[in-house]
Amino acid sequence: MLLDPADWSLAFRSDEVLAALPADLQERVTLETHAAVMEVATGVHLRVRDAVNELAGLRRRLTEALAEQGLRAAVAGTHPYAMADDTVVSSHPRYRQIGETMRVLARREPTLATHVHVGVATPGAAVRLLNRFRSHLPLLLALSANSPFWQGNASGFASTRTTLWDAFPRSGVPRHFAGYWDWIESVLPLLRSGAIADPSYLWWDVRLQPKLGTVEVRIMDGQTTVGDVGALAALVQSLASHELNRPDAPAEESVEVLEENRFLAARDGMQALLIDVDTGARVPAGAQLKRTLALCHRHARQLHCEHELDALRRLVTRGGAARQLAHGVGGDLRQVVAGLARAYSPRRAMHALLDNRLRDKPAAV
Repeated sequence: MLLDPADWSLAFRSDEVLAALPADLQERVTLETHAAVMEVATGVHLRVRDAVNELAGLRRRLTEALAEQGLRAAVAGTHPYAMADDTVVSSHPRYRQIGETMRVLARREPTLATHVHVGVATPGAAVRLLNRFRSHLPLLLALSANSPFWQGNASGFASTRTTLWDAFPRSGVPRHFAGYWDWIESVLPLLRSGAIADPSYLWWDVRLQPKLGTVEVRIMDGQTTVGDVGALAALVQSLASHELNRPDAPAEESVEVLEENRFLAARDGMQALLIDVDTGARVPAGAQLKRTLALCHRHARQLHCEHELDALRRLVTRGGAARQLAHGVGGDLRQVVAGLARAYSPRRAMHALLDNRLRDKPAAV
């Protein structure tokens, strides 16, 4: 999110921000649907820690660049008090098209998500992983829930972003596919008819990216800190390794159970009682995570991301939604946004730099 530190409102200035960035940073920081949001993307890495280190560096450099323009940055699933009436769609042709085709759906308040790509060797393996990730989506959502406010009020949902995003077509949990050709035969009519331009307009919670050779997990809210991004990326990568290497085929959850668990995760975060596919009983999300981590630890060691995976404990006990609600106890949601901005690139030297550059435009918090 681009923020005006005078009142911590959204700043719809992505065009001028992008134009002022160094050329190499423009390759990693790009426009998004709304002019107050920009996407920060790392390159391809073999280890989670390398991706996290790059992301931290990108956030630091972007923070410096924004300070030159009197702006700040922050990440969460939603801006706590943005209103749809203020929304401006960005100038990028893709997002102009989305604005024209999605109409009022694209003119709502911006939402932000964390996307993790997993490189997969073959199309068949990619579809197998796509299918198997479906059962893990509610837990990933519960861990990442980071949008408890909407239009200036606590929504009662840990991830309000999920409920807003669900208004888009081709969103939610994808169906089970028999194989790559089944996926192709499902997508081709949409492409040939011109209804969508390419597979990136399939906005499912997890999707194939044939152009990149990846399976992309998209269900997670935007994460305020780099450490939280690393923890979730480590879980996604470890789960992918587990699912691609397990000899047995897991029991397929019904669509009804998956959708209900997804709703419960969006509403309650890690306090959710999820439906267990084996017993049919409701179990705490924390218990499901414990079982999941038992499956992942060996793979995390092989992928050298045990340290990042261990950081999930913070999201269990004090995730993004809980931290925001704690900051908002006094009722002034500007305090919440100010906290998000402080956490974006938390270095004392950086804050000193920002304080000097923004001294003529003090925060109203």
